[in-house]
Amino acid sequence: MLFMIKMKSYIFLPHTADAKFRAFGASLEEAFKNAVYAMTDIITDHKKVRAKVKHQIKIKSEDEKALLYDFLEKFLFLLDSKKFLLNKIASLKITKKNHSLTLTAIIVGDNHPEKYETKTTIKAVTYQEMFVKKEKGKVIVQVIVDV
Repeated sequence: MLFMIKMKSYIFLPHTADAKFRAFGASLEEAFKNAVYAMTDIITDHKKVRAKVKHQIKIKSEDEKALLYDFLEKFLFLLDSKKFLLNKIASLKITKKNHSLTLTAIIVGDNHPEKYETKTTIKAVTYQEMFVKKEKGKVIVQVIVDV
């Protein structure tokens, strides 16, 4: 008889001034999704955001760490420019071609943050202590955001 143990999607770690988290996944895509959910949940509960608008994202970067940074920064850009709060990531695919990685995603959420309880704002994603690790059938990413 097989038992499936559900892996935590993310955890918050202590940090003196900013917000630090680790996100987990069975694949790079799943870990990246969970990193976005963790970052969104610093601002508000993504599960309470209504699915009203879709955005398509396409990002190219030179490595996994840069791709993670650029992906998270895209959410801050959408929040600042379109007032977008995430409900869910409908699809996410990462492909490697030559010496670059491309991430394509369809994200769903709402452009009316005033309708939701917000806890804080995020000023920036940082490279401080950021990592992307692959080990024993799982991927772990760590991020610190400036709040």
